[in-house]
Amino acid sequence: MNEMTLHGYFRSSAAWRVRIALGLKGIAVRQVSRHLRRGGQSAPDHLALNPQGLVPTLEVPGQGALTQSLAIVEWLDETQPGAPLLPADAWGRARVRALAQIVACDIHPIQNLRVLQYVKRQFGQEQPAIDAWARHWIDTGLAAFEARLAEPATGRFCQGDAPGLADLCLVPQLYNARRFGCDLSAWPRIVAIEAACMTLPAFADTYPDRQPDAE
Repeated sequence: MNEMTLHGYFRSSAAWRVRIALGLKGIAVRQVSRHLRRGGQSAPDHLALNPQGLVPTLEVPGQGALTQSLAIVEWLDETQPGAPLLPADAWGRARVRALAQIVACDIHPIQNLRVLQYVKRQFGQEQPAIDAWARHWIDTGLAAFEARLAEPATGRFCQGDAPGLADLCLVPQLYNARRFGCDLSAWPRIVAIEAACMTLPAFADTYPDRQPDAE
C-alpha cells in the first residue's frame, strides 16, 4: 500500500487517537496540519475529503478518504498488520468499545472546540463559564470510566496488559482534562493506565506538544 495521509491538528484529541493507533501498528504516514483555530479544517480541499470539516481524515491511496477516529482505528485494525487494537473475544471487544465510546461519544463532543465556541458566541457566555461546562462533563465521564476499570478485565491497560482502542481514547482525553483544569486525583486507575501508556513510543512520540505543527 502506498503511503497514507493523515489530516489532523496537533491538539485534536480525535486526531491524536489515530496517531497512536498508527504508532501501535508501526505505520508511517504523511501528515497534513489543518489548523482548527484558523479554519483550516474548512478549506475547500479538505471539505472535498471530509464534508463535516473535521479532523482526522485519513486518505488511503486507491480507496478514498476515511473520517471519524473510531472508524479509522477499527479499519486500521482490520486491514493492517501489527499489534491488535481490539480483543479477540466478542465480550472483550464490546467492553473496549464501551470504554472508548464513553470518551468519544459522551465526553469529547460536549467539550469539543466548535461546540464551546458556539455556546460562547450564541449564549454570550464568558470563558470561566465555558471552562466550568467542559470540566463538568469531563468529570462526569471520567468518573464512569474509572468505575468500569474496577472490573477484572482491567490490567496494566484498560483491557489486560496491552494497549488498544480504549487506551488511545483515554490518554488524549486526559490531556484535555488537564487543559480545562480537572483534578485527576480521584481516578487512580485512570492515572496509572495513562502512566503505563506514556512509557510507549506510540503514545509518547505522538504527544501534541511533540508534533510538527505544535505551537
